[in-house]
Amino acid sequence: MAASPASAETSLSAHHRKKQPEQVRRALLDCAAQIAAEQGAQAITIQAVAERAGVTKGGLLHHFDSKQALLAAVFSDLLAQMDREIDRTMAGDPVAHGRFTRAYVQVCFSDRLLGERSLWAALSVAIVSEPALRALWSGWLDGRMVRHAETDGDPALVAVRLAADGVWLADMMEKAGGLKRYPQHFEAVLLQMASAQT
Repeated sequence: MAASPASAETSLSAHHRKKQPEQVRRALLDCAAQIAAEQGAQAITIQAVAERAGVTKGGLLHHFDSKQALLAAVFSDLLAQMDREIDRTMAGDPVAHGRFTRAYVQVCFSDRLLGERSLWAALSVAIVSEPALRALWSGWLDGRMVRHAETDGDPALVAVRLAADGVWLADMMEKAGGLKRYPQHFEAVLLQMASAQT
């Protein structure tokens, strides 16, 4: 959410590949994210990512031993970006009750207008079909709920987060139809619900 893949030139010279493995790994993740955002997660292949990053297939497989491992790494990277964005949003919210829920809603709505160019939209189908990605998502959410149980465990706040998830699902299933059915200003409705004290 609000996570856009890098657009700068990411291919690397052989000299830099040997001396900077983390830079190579970062370039591979960025190239995979670019492909997903442009063509959908199904277009992420070992060959396509290696070519875009300017490395050999063997070089890519040194970092990610399969397409599934690469996809999981792209998704983990996206979750880390989401985590940072949620923390940044929470830092600006002075009210403890529902703080995580409000940040979650804001992040869920942050890139809806990008439509199919959103990396989240591109990975949505993969999240549904790939058990490993669902496990990553569940683990992330479970960890957040443990951290915010005291301020965001209220059933009404759970319902708000589920509503935000429902909007995301509608967007995924219906593309432009989801945006028409649940306009962007629906975010304000959910934020108001998340701000109500019980």
